[in-house]
Amino acid sequence: MGILYGMVARGQVVLAEFSATQTNASVVARLILEKMKEVKNNCISSFSHHPYIFHVKGTDGLTVLCMADDASGRIIPFAFLEDIHKKFVKTFGRAVHSASAYAMNDEFSRVLCQQIDHFSRNPNVDRLDRLKGEMNQSVLIDNIEKALERGDRLALLVEKAITMQQPMQGNNSTVALKRKARIWWRDCKFTATLMLLFLLTIVYVSLAFVCNGLFLSSCFNHMTMASVVPHMF
Repeated sequence: MGILYGMVARGQVVLAEFSATQTNASVVARLILEKMKEVKNNCISSFSHHPYIFHVKGTDGLTVLCMADDASGRIIPFAFLEDIHKKFVKTFGRAVHSASAYAMNDEFSRVLCQQIDHFSRNPNVDRLDRLKGEMNQSVLIDNIEKALERGDRLALLVEKAITMQQPMQGNNSTVALKRKARIWWRDCKFTATLMLLFLLTIVYVSLAFVCNGLFLSSCFNHMTMASVVPHMF
């Protein structure tokens, strides 16, 4: 199958892309761009996402990426990336450093299509030989599946990217319900406390009225006299 997808980006901004077949390559490519933002500017890397390999070349602020089958090896895809980088810079010059997302897509997606077909069918052998030593020394093979186990969580499938939002919404609803329940219980306790204080206040005011004073002295006097009188007999 050869090379199936190509992209040119500046940081997280995708300037042009083309896919030769329907896959989730665009989703995975963006996740790789997010991962690569912490990597030094000039780098070459390969990421395994079975059954494909994503190859990345970052140079002077531009990132060129492609997806190929494992049978294509490393040399052909990186020769493709070097060719695409040179063509892109030559075509657009300094505009690449300030262009908005997909500003070059209409024009350059055709170039990506042509070069994907060219390198999949008839790669430049001389260029491959020249790059071979560099690739063997510099390519970082980073298996995305292992990265997932390490904790570098990457949603790699379109289905995951879509369905992941539904559990998150469910979790948000559960948290909201629990929060409402806590608030309701707190309000209930507060209301019960107020009612108890109100009832105690009514009882106290009633006793104060009956006992002729705030200190309930007459009632206490009656109680004292009632306890003393039996002892007199």
